Amino acid sequence: MASWMADTRKRMYRNIKYRLTRPAPPTAPAPFTRPVVVVGSAPVSHKPAGWEPEFAVMTINGSQSVIKSWGIAAPDITFLQFNQIEGTNTNAVEVRRVLSGKRTGALYVFLWRKDDRPRLEKGLRNFDFRYDSLQIVDRYERMALMDRVAGVKSLELDTESKCSNGMNAVLFALHNGAPAVIITGINPNLAGHAYNREGLVRAHVQMDKQIVAKLLADGRPLYTADPAVSEDMGIPLWTGMI
Repeated sequence: MASWMADTRKRMYRNIKYRLTRPAPPTAPAPFTRPVVVVGSAPVSHKPAGWEPEFAVMTINGSQSVIKSWGIAAPDITFLQFNQIEGTNTNAVEVRRVLSGKRTGALYVFLWRKDDRPRLEKGLRNFDFRYDSLQIVDRYERMALMDRVAGVKSLELDTESKCSNGMNAVLFALHNGAPAVIITGINPNLAGHAYNREGLVRAHVQMDKQIVAKLLADGRPLYTADPAVSEDMGIPLWTGMI
């Protein structure tokens, strides 16, 4: 009973706050005018066909390690989950390891307290991860991203009611005008990460699949560079042209 009441209060609070504050989704430093490549950390990924230097590159947590083999030193944008900064679990430790000494363009950190930015900046310095700009994205801005772009409302009450940061990056790119979004290394059905051998299970699987299905049904320009993902999830395979 106590758990049910706590969940009900949380649901009511988030619903009311979301409606009253009317948060805006996070914005890019500038609108996208060229295709955006969203690089996840699934063990299998591919550099998109017809690659051009003008493509914008977004990486998620530790997936910056993937683009090194493409000859790209730093992505244009990185999404980091708050726990990667100070967390002690295996994934957080591995993310800091692969990002140590690296840099990115715009860095978006999800769910960090906006009134504690100095601690965030110190945490990033601790593993020498540099950036051109830093933005904190709160829960309600993330909810707005899913709502405005995919038309899916979620109060984020549990893990499976949220989508992954990889899918948030897709929504972000579409919200900011991307004429095409090409995903690689993003496969909800595949466990593990490209930057370690821990074989960690993915969260947010069902919501990610729901968002993909909704975007495709709405005719959004979503593609994948990974043939197996195209076959498995029905996402059009990127062939080098829109």
